[in-house]
Amino acid sequence: MLKISRYELGPIAANCYVLTDEEGKRAVVIDPGAPEGVLTSALDGLTVEAVLLTHAHFDHIGGVDLMRKTFGCPVWLHPSEKDWLTDPRLNGSARWPDVTPPISVDPPERELNDGDTLELIGETFRVLHIPGHSPGSVGFLCGNVLFGGDVLFRCSVGRTDLPFGDAATLERSIRDKLYVLPDDVVVFPGHGPATTIGEEKRENPFVRAARG
Repeated sequence: MLKISRYELGPIAANCYVLTDEEGKRAVVIDPGAPEGVLTSALDGLTVEAVLLTHAHFDHIGGVDLMRKTFGCPVWLHPSEKDWLTDPRLNGSARWPDVTPPISVDPPERELNDGDTLELIGETFRVLHIPGHSPGSVGFLCGNVLFGGDVLFRCSVGRTDLPFGDAATLERSIRDKLYVLPDDVVVFPGHGPATTIGEEKRENPFVRAARG
């Protein structure tokens, strides 16, 4: 059974998820937002098979170098944001110098595309391309669990006022890619508490589910 641990990292409390296998020997890290010791402590003694990035805004990538140097694991990212890791202007870290120093790390080793299936830690993850918050935003669907980044939150949605954001695209991603999932799918977002697809279809004031 997949074990999920959540850590709020960095200056704006981005959710980082550590996923471990049933034996507690292998791990996947989703969105290591800051190089904090709590993360390396949580991974001590584990084989980290991959770092998966839902997107490349600074608050989700700040711990990428730490993961690479400590665990020697590959980083996966959608190709439309592959240049963002190296460019503080694109990843947003140059925009808020009072919040974060400029972040520039090596490009991703592997790319994520819509419909890809990843076999990691004995689990299958399906990649959903869900742009709008950023052009390369993706979610990772594993059974009835979705790690969705900054696209869909509990009774909210990701902001689209940042460079390359687009509100119409975000709404389309939510309606066409997320609201078609079963209602019992649990959504672990990039910030804040978990929710479910069913709850958001009923209660989200920003994107209503279509009613026949």
